[in-house]
Amino acid sequence: MARVNHWQLPGGVEEVLPDQAETVERLRRLLLDLYRSWGYRLVIPPMVEFTEALLVGLGEDLDLLTFKVTDQLSGRSLGIRADITPQVARIDAHSLAEEGITRLCYAGTTLHARPKTPLASRAPIQLGAELFGDDSAGADVEIVRLMLATLEAAGLDDITLDLGHVGIYEAVLDVAGLDQDLEKTVFDALQRKSAPDLRDALSGVEPAVADCVISLIDLHGDDSVLERARELFGDTAPQAVSAVDMLAELAADLRRQQPDLTIYFDLAELRGYHYHTGLVFAAYVPGHGQALANGGRYNDVGGVFGRARPATGFATDLKALMALAQSLPADAGAISMPDIDDPALTARVAELRASGEVVINALRAAPDPRCDRQLVEVDGDWQVEAL
Repeated sequence: MARVNHWQLPGGVEEVLPDQAETVERLRRLLLDLYRSWGYRLVIPPMVEFTEALLVGLGEDLDLLTFKVTDQLSGRSLGIRADITPQVARIDAHSLAEEGITRLCYAGTTLHARPKTPLASRAPIQLGAELFGDDSAGADVEIVRLMLATLEAAGLDDITLDLGHVGIYEAVLDVAGLDQDLEKTVFDALQRKSAPDLRDALSGVEPAVADCVISLIDLHGDDSVLERARELFGDTAPQAVSAVDMLAELAADLRRQQPDLTIYFDLAELRGYHYHTGLVFAAYVPGHGQALANGGRYNDVGGVFGRARPATGFATDLKALMALAQSLPADAGAISMPDIDDPALTARVAELRASGEVVINALRAAPDPRCDRQLVEVDGDWQVEAL
């Protein structure tokens, strides 16, 4: 019988030790305060919900990521959340049911049944913001700006913003008139950017239309991509041009506020295709191969909870931010206090702790290694001196 290491964690599930946990918590507080300053209110959804509430309308990808257990009280299937966004949509649509625009934010651990990528954590700490009740480009711009502000607050620079729009793919596919099975084949080949597989799958489609679909593979890069798309789709799929124009306008709005922002367009970006209904976006930084934050528009998901609402939002993983974060406020160290019963000392320690200082009791007269200062009695007054 194989020996069981009781200290071993499941693959892709990791613990966060003190130094890292402190960074994560400082980031969490910093970013939730940032969101509050933009008008976003904090919600704390539960770790588990009935499975159908977590997954409805969100596609097969999330279903595969979700751990499922049986609720011993109701006998129904419970899901351990793999994504907090649908929970926030439920809160907006049902629990709050407010009129007008609602801005919500959140931070919490999620759990994935399988990693999204080979090296990804299966227990990311998801943090994000969602804006409900407004279908305008201004709402999309606000959410993208808040995502960028999130990374900047963590001390990250040299950010590349990746922009796409699922409406481009939808418009081209509508013209192609594919059946459901063939559309799945085309979608898979396009995700893999495999032109030979696409040509084979589209062999029965009108050549001009097939060329439009295949051209999506190469429609990525700088602003010139948008002009190429207008030329390619203008006659064959005019609805795609409307989505292209929306991307151009959004990029112009963002550059007016952040002229140095690097924007990369990818018109075949189909992340969350069965979930998103318009703009999709992601942020990348050097040294991190995957998107560090991403999001998009996902209108009407709240309909299953009784109220369809326009919605747009983004999310990031605090653990990933922790690994890359720079320029956080420096740790001020700690103060050692003697382990004695003295009311004056107790009062002084309470005062220091209330001001934000860390004061650690020196048990057995041994200062904690984190201490760089100490409390010393001078003429009946407890003063802080260098250790």
